[in-house]
Amino acid sequence: MPEQAIPQNKPNRDEEKPMRGLLSDAPLRAILASIETPETDWPIGESLDELEQLASTAGVNCVDRLVQRMDHPNSSTLLGEGKVQELKALLHHHDCDAVIFDLELKPSQHRNLERELEVQVLDRTALILIIFGQRARTREGRLQVELAQVEYDLPRLTRQWGHLSRQRGGTQQRGEGEKQIEVDRRMLRRQKEQLLEELELVRSQRQMHRERRKYTGAPVVALVGYTNAGKSTLLNRLAGSQTLAEDKLFATLDPTTRRVRFAGGQEILLTDTVGFVQRLPTTLVAAFRATLEEVAEADLLVHVIDASHPSVRLQVEAVEQVLEEIGAGGLPIVLALNKADLLPENIIVQLQGVAATLPQVSVSAMQGTNIDVLLRCINETLIQQFVAFDVVIPYSHGELVAQFHQFGMIESEDYEEAGTHLRGHVPGNHSGPFYPFQKAAEAQETPKTDVPLISEHSA
Repeated sequence: MPEQAIPQNKPNRDEEKPMRGLLSDAPLRAILASIETPETDWPIGESLDELEQLASTAGVNCVDRLVQRMDHPNSSTLLGEGKVQELKALLHHHDCDAVIFDLELKPSQHRNLERELEVQVLDRTALILIIFGQRARTREGRLQVELAQVEYDLPRLTRQWGHLSRQRGGTQQRGEGEKQIEVDRRMLRRQKEQLLEELELVRSQRQMHRERRKYTGAPVVALVGYTNAGKSTLLNRLAGSQTLAEDKLFATLDPTTRRVRFAGGQEILLTDTVGFVQRLPTTLVAAFRATLEEVAEADLLVHVIDASHPSVRLQVEAVEQVLEEIGAGGLPIVLALNKADLLPENIIVQLQGVAATLPQVSVSAMQGTNIDVLLRCINETLIQQFVAFDVVIPYSHGELVAQFHQFGMIESEDYEEAGTHLRGHVPGNHSGPFYPFQKAAEAQETPKTDVPLISEHSA
């Protein structure tokens, strides 16, 4: 769990320090468990493979798996009674200190399973929260993770304090445990209120920055995609930067923005964001609202896809679902089919639904393959959101020429007696100063010429 990021304004009494045992540390050895029902929408083996990757990212050694096929999950323990006993025997055999379920458990199921198994019980949500707690680096990231952890902990306090009645027994000691539960619950609610206040301030500051950037900044292109699809590697390739790029799930948690300058002088802001995952916890989506709004208000999204993954279509659908949830479903999107170098020859990834209709480029961020083609695709898609101009800027207004170079997409530039003749496209928020210098309308009907776009990087 990340260290406390909120200054405490109230008296700090020892008895009111909340216990956060569930998410404080990852277990050492664990068994993975899940159920398969007719409603299961993800291949159980691949889902457990991903869960094992998540556990490995958190530092957990997974030694075995247990899967039960059933029509309906057990309302009290998820698994059937016999499977619970089988799981208990496996835990004892492998000397494990935890079991990790590939589903989100109800608080009552958590409580019943820990009582029966006598080890730490985690679900997919808790595991992701542990990873986020380990990897949050900025103050904003820590605040968002802390809020998600508080939201997760509140309904599970009775389970976390269940050890009091097991250790001491008797109604008097149980009463003491319940008293401490109320202390914890009060502190967590107070902590939640403080975190919400802090994050609302962060959100308002981000909104002010976005408004200022809207009128003075370059177009924003956000890299989105499933976790470990290669977004950070692609950012490094496009921007010539050295951000963290690991072959691990959720290697990037805090958003990173880099400025990319094209050969014509045009600039875009390229933002790397946290990766999505199937069944992304709603608590995380809500807590990371301030960060995810950066995605929702971008000018263009580049959906980075691991084209070599066996469940590529399911991953694309999971990302599309989250984009809809955060209000970014209607934004212009370019698909970057990454890791193309890992695909067998002559294999083409066939996407379905909305994704099949979007512009797409097969690339290898690691090898640098087709990066120029992707840049050209980004350019062409951005231009569709821009305003077309055919202008002659007097030499006395050289600052407008510089602005056209910095924020626009230039197709041609000539020097005439009356001034600099520019043809191209400018973002709507920068278009106002150029209208007075427009040439005759018929001149704008001249067909555009494609100019190869070769990137020049600047951090």
